[in-house]
Amino acid sequence: MFINSLRNRDLLSIADLSRDELKSLIELSFKLKELYYNGVRYLNVLNGKVVALIFEKHSTRTRVSLQVAIHQLGGHSLYLSSQELQLARGEPVKDTARVLERYVDGIAARVYSHKSLMELADYAKIPVINALSDVEHPLQALADVMTILEFKKNLKNVKIVFVGDGRDNVAHSLMLAVAMLGGTIFIATPQGYEPEPRLYNLARDYANESGGYVAIVRDPIEAVSNADVIYTDVWISMGQESERDKRVKDLRPYQVNKQLVSYAKKDYIFMHCLPAHRNEEVTEDVIESPNSVVWQQAENRLHTSKAVFASILG
Repeated sequence: MFINSLRNRDLLSIADLSRDELKSLIELSFKLKELYYNGVRYLNVLNGKVVALIFEKHSTRTRVSLQVAIHQLGGHSLYLSSQELQLARGEPVKDTARVLERYVDGIAARVYSHKSLMELADYAKIPVINALSDVEHPLQALADVMTILEFKKNLKNVKIVFVGDGRDNVAHSLMLAVAMLGGTIFIATPQGYEPEPRLYNLARDYANESGGYVAIVRDPIEAVSNADVIYTDVWISMGQESERDKRVKDLRPYQVNKQLVSYAKKDYIFMHCLPAHRNEEVTEDVIESPNSVVWQQAENRLHTSKAVFASILG
């Protein structure tokens, strides 16, 4: 039920996976979803295991999908708000890591700084899973690729376009995953919002190895022309509120609206990791259109989370 090579491993980035491991996780996610719809929702894969869920940021999909995934796999989760831990009073991350490793079997953390995740992983002798950081969101990317495959069947000859802030954590992880699997992804973003150079160069290396393609495009119309998948995320993430005015001004030409999606293929799918700021990065008529698959995408967070926990802790 799990991928042996991932057992007891950290998952901080899509780059922590090999191409075969990424493919296997997505295949396992589909198997778990099939079981789920055939009435097999509870397994004993994590029987007796406890996972600490550290959350510095608010969450709906991540928190609920992780807690339900662990429960359905037979394990137990502890939701730990950072404000309720001694972290809020200045205890070092490394001290928290060395205490928790003595109590629980794994840690999933949703943090402001990726450095906190790296410190947790460095000091805890148990697996640490990235449930979102300012750099990456690998669990979201797994669900995203699963959703694209669900509706488009494969990544070959599929044009995926991420529109908006190219330095977004979701954009980073999606770019890496698509490139690793041989897909084509365009990042439509303004000057100054390009993906982190290290991750962009890594994605291009993956694409060269897999036969995929990764590119940055300034013109959103050019980017979405004949697109099969259009993806966007919020313009102002948690912690960026002070930049709101500048970000809205810079990113407004990249709003996903009825006019922009008219350049895509008629059967394009619209994706968003949610929550959406309607009529900001995406208009109401697009997110509520028949082309929108955001609810299926959100559901797939459950199935991919189960695949990750079953593989790392099973």
